[in-house]
Order: sequence, then structure tokens, then C-alpha cells
Amino acid sequence: MVHAPGDPLTLYDLAVVGAGPAGAAAAITAARAGLRVVVVDKARFPRDKTCGDGLTAQALRLYAELGLDRAALRSEADAIDVDTAVLVGPNGREITLPLASHLAVVAPRRMLDAALVARLRATSAELHEGIALRAVRTPEADHDVTLELDDGTLITTRWVVAADGHWSSVRRLIRRDEPADLGEWHAVRQYFDHAGDGRLWVDFEADILPGYVWVFPLPDGRANVGFGVLRGDRGRTGRDLKALWPALLERPAVRRALGANAVPAEGVRAWPIPTRYAPDSLVQGRVLFAGDAARVVDPMTGEGIAQALETGMLATAAVVAGGDVGRRYRSSVHEALGRDLRFASMLQRVLRHPLGARGALCAVDLNDWTRRNFGRWMFEDYPRATLFTPSRWSTLRSRPG
Repeated sequence: MVHAPGDPLTLYDLAVVGAGPAGAAAAITAARAGLRVVVVDKARFPRDKTCGDGLTAQALRLYAELGLDRAALRSEADAIDVDTAVLVGPNGREITLPLASHLAVVAPRRMLDAALVARLRATSAELHEGIALRAVRTPEADHDVTLELDDGTLITTRWVVAADGHWSSVRRLIRRDEPADLGEWHAVRQYFDHAGDGRLWVDFEADILPGYVWVFPLPDGRANVGFGVLRGDRGRTGRDLKALWPALLERPAVRRALGANAVPAEGVRAWPIPTRYAPDSLVQGRVLFAGDAARVVDPMTGEGIAQALETGMLATAAVVAGGDVGRRYRSSVHEALGRDLRFASMLQRVLRHPLGARGALCAVDLNDWTRRNFGRWMFEDYPRATLFTPSRWSTLRSRPG
């Protein structure tokens, strides 16, 4: 429903900016709860999103809650199940991890996000695609928010979920004095055809620690290949980061993973990864930030899809519950993710050094039990810091494996 300037305005319970995983999850959850919800995205779906395409066990659980189980992911999102991961240490040591059937899937984001938006379209939520946000009017008093779109549309809403990514237009419009956030990590992705190995590879090269190179398999012999590295590490410039990619493609482990016949299927794409989680920045007035806009990406692995889905759902849950919505949202995000993100940040510092990375991988490779359970931990079968948060130990008993 489009409202031209001057027309009577529909008052929404929730407006969501961005229809990626965080925004779609927030909107679907809101519509199911009976809220009047509208979603705005400057893109039209399907659209590509630069990503590693890997889905963890937690992401798979949340997608299933939203109506995308594994069968639907395979048929609608061109997803592939992965049953083996290969870790390569900075000294070249290879460790093979068996992955239980519920742990890991790889799905191209272009198709994955479109499949979730299809679920969104099937709800009562209104979806406006291809329209950018021009202004956010947030009164100083505790009143409704007005969004102005580029085509003149005005939307009034009680609450806003800003799920519009790392370069959040909502954040830029309401926090004009805040400096641009370049992200703590720099990542590169390139698709390849005729890749020779169907396993999931993670290569910890000594000169990019705590970063790594990945080779993730896709159907029909395709692969998503990329690397993530700390942006400011070792004084690297933007030119240095760009030059890293062709050199990393020639590393022995990467060549083994790709095989002799692999050829690039498209150009190289790069993007920033925001990992500076700060509870105080999750809320401003009646705006709740979710997904990459909330900077809740795992600082050790770069995984952000599960965190996006969860924060989107938690934002809506806080609105539905009412009361002090902002406080409730901050508390629920801290309970679900905060301790794990901080724990991952500590581990990142261990993995910065080749000795730390080698020691960690030696511990992983002690026996079948350590290999199997590290696979569960790595793919978020349970929260990262579960061992140090006894209140969540019950999650270990309630899940397969």
C-alpha cells in the first residue's frame, strides 16, 4: 500500500528496513504475531549478496522455523549438504572433520534470500522493493516514527527494525555525526566452475591469520571461494588487500581443494564484515538494529546469517512483548549472542599467531571424539561459549549428536 504525501497514513506496528535474512525474519515473525508490518528494500529480489554461502546448524534451525527446511533449501535455494570439512593449519597439516547430517549446508545467497522473501510475501506483511529510504523522522518524545522513501511515500510506525546491512541507511540518517564504519574484516569472494573436491575446505594461511581461505562446494561442481582477513592487520592498505587474492589462489591447499580444472565463473567481489558488537548501539529510541546493522557477525569465523536471523526474530519478539522494548531487546540479544561473540573475539586473538593456530588444530585432531565435536562447535550446533555458561548446558542434551 503506497501513501502519497498528504494522504491519510496507515499506522503500522512495525516497519522493517531491509529484506535480507534479518529483515525477512523480523517481518515474518511479526506477521505471524498479528502485527501490521511493512518492509522496504532498495533492491529487488532475487539479488546477489556477497557472502561465503555457508549455513551453520543454528542458521538451519532458524530457517526451518521460518518455513525453509532442508528439503525446501535444496529445491528452492540450490543448497547442497556437506558431510566433510578439511582444515589446513599454517604448517600445512590437514585435519578431516566428519560433519553430522544436521550441521552444514552451502546455498548461494541470491537464491537463499529470494526463497525467504517468498515466505515473506505469503504473509500479511506489505513489501515495497526497489525503493530507497530518504529520511527517518524520530521525534524526541516517545512517539511514532515516520519514514520517507525516495518516491515520496511516507510510512508512520510505532517501531522500526533497521536490518539494512553494514552500510545501514537508517543508522546514517539518525546518527549523522557517527563516522563511517569500514568493518573490522575485509572479505573477498569468487565463484568457480569445475571444482574438483566436494568437501568444505578452510585453510589457515600463516600470513593472513586470524583470517582464512575457504573453498565451499556448490551443486554441479561449482564452488564459492574466498578469504577473510583483519582489515588493519599488519598495516595492509586497500591495494595490499586487493593483491592478496591472486596470490592466495596459488597456495597448495587451495589448489588441491579446487582441482586442476577449476575456472572462475565470475569476477571478484569484496565486502566489509562488521564484528564490533556493542549492546548500547542496538537501540536508538524506537529503532532496533538487527543483523549486520547491529554488527553481530562472529568475529572468529565471519558467520553472520544465523545471527541476522536471530536478532531479527528477537527484535520482533521484544516489540510484541511491549513494555521497555529497547531494554528487552538488548537483554535478549546479550543472552542469545553477546557472550558467544565476546568469547569468539578472545579466541580470535589466540588464532592471530601461527603457534596458537597450530596448537588449537592439534587439540582438534587428538581423536575421533574431538574431531566430531569440534565440527559441532565450529558449525554452531550449540552456542560458542556454552562450556563457560552453565545455564545453557541443557542445550547440549536437547540436540542431536
